[in-house]
Parts: sequence; C-alpha cells; structure tokens
Amino acid sequence: PMKIGELGTVYRYERGGTLHGMLRVRGFTQDDAHIFCTPDQIETEIDGVLDLTFDLMEAFGFDDFTLNLSTKPDKAVGSDEQWQLAEKSLMKTLDSRGLDYQIEEAGGAFYGPKIDVNIRDAIGRSWQCTTVQFDFNLPERFGLTYIGEDGGSHQPFMVHRAIFGSLERFMGILIEHYGGAFPTWLAPIQVQIIPIADRHIDYATFLHSELSESGIRSGVDSRSERMNAKVRDAQMAKVPYMFIVGDREVESESVGVRLRSGEDLGALSLNEIKKRISSEVEDKIT
Repeated sequence: PMKIGELGTVYRYERGGTLHGMLRVRGFTQDDAHIFCTPDQIETEIDGVLDLTFDLMEAFGFDDFTLNLSTKPDKAVGSDEQWQLAEKSLMKTLDSRGLDYQIEEAGGAFYGPKIDVNIRDAIGRSWQCTTVQFDFNLPERFGLTYIGEDGGSHQPFMVHRAIFGSLERFMGILIEHYGGAFPTWLAPIQVQIIPIADRHIDYATFLHSELSESGIRSGVDSRSERMNAKVRDAQMAKVPYMFIVGDREVESESVGVRLRSGEDLGALSLNEIKKRISSEVEDKIT
C-alpha cells in the first residue's frame, strides 16, 4: 500500500450558534492520511488503523466510546461491488475484534462507507474523533491506477483516516476529561520546584537543570512569597509533583516531595524521585 499523511488546517463554516470553545470551531487541524491499496489489502489496513486508534485511546485514558458503521446512501458513486466489498471488510474487521457497533443504514457519504469512533467527555457528551472512510470518488476522478500481479491496470481502493479528527477538539475533550489534572506524562509542567527562601534558589536551579537533562519538565518558583502560597499555587495549577527545598534538603542533597493531592512523600533522593517520575512517563500512567 501507499500511504500519504499530513497535519493540515481545514475549514468548515459552522453556524455561529453551534460554535463551542475548542470543541466546535470553524478552522481546525486534522491528522489527515490516505491509504491506497489493493482489494486484498483492505482488511489489513483497516485493522492497522483500528490498532493505532485503540492504542491511542488507551494511552490517553479513554475507555468509554461507541462505534458507528455507515452504509451506502441512496445516491452514491462507485460500483455495487466496491460498496459491498468495503462494507463487508469494515464489518469483518469490527466483528473479528468482538466490538459492539451500530449500523447507520444509508448513513455513509456518497463516496464510500465509514467507521466513526465517538468518545464521551467528562459530562457524558459524545464527540466524533476517529474516522475510517472509503473514497470511491477521487481515485476515479484522478484516474489513479496500479499494475496488478496479472499485469493489468487496476483502480486502487482509497481509505481516508483521521485518528484524532480535530486536534483542537481532542485537546478540549482531554482537558475536560482530566479536569486539567493531567497525568504526569501529559502535564506541561511535571515538577514545580519551590525554594523556601532566596538562599535555596541556587539549589533549586541545579535541580531544574538535572531534571531537564533527564527529560522531565520542571519550573522554579523563585518569587518572594511564603512557601504555603507557592504550594497552593502549584496545586491550583494541578502540577503533579512539588519539590520543596530548604536547608535540610540542600545539606542532604535531597528533595521534599509533595503530590498535587496534598500527599507528602517526605524527603527523597533526586535519583529516587527521577526514577519514579520517568517510570510514570514511560508507562503512561493515567
């Protein structure tokens, strides 16, 4: 198969009353890809798209989703044979995984059947994300062909897929799903380093450098504020880890670790806590 993909900005003139923050906009970024394949490669390629889809859903912590299979509408392009093969391949792939799905009779686009994966946000709303869509129109219009094993010229099947759909919408769903309290691997700032007094800033800066070298995203709160105020601000910002550093930590080359939940893990060595954070990131703990 031949695969072409891009992250491209697309536009849709949504009615003003339907616009909704990041979740429904007029211009958005789509992870657009098209797969050109032979009839006997269709099921393998669809299966690969679903593998990628469910791997990503699991990584981001989404396990509440529904699937729809949309079939041929009354007015359509492409032959009956193409539609039957495509619909059968979509159904067979879903059935082989034991997935529940709804069939939207005549709900497909005029140019091909599709699978939609819809995920639910924190308040139960359903949003369309992944689409696996056949397109019988463009290969015909562009005169696309390949040479088959029989030496003859054949029109390829084209499968369009978008895993996230709208990246902006997916980010909006993700923010609401976690209430802003992202798991460590997703958090923009994974560690907030809080020096108790100005004399501890140098050590805090050293810790920041060590964490950065290990690929851990951190910040230093060097403001002349009370420690409790800094801790509260870090908790409000939903930073997963807070490192409290004072005289004792400087002397012992350790850090006082607190979680955004308020749990105090006590004094830990830098290597010890780096291993814990790196493990959470590597395993994508949600």
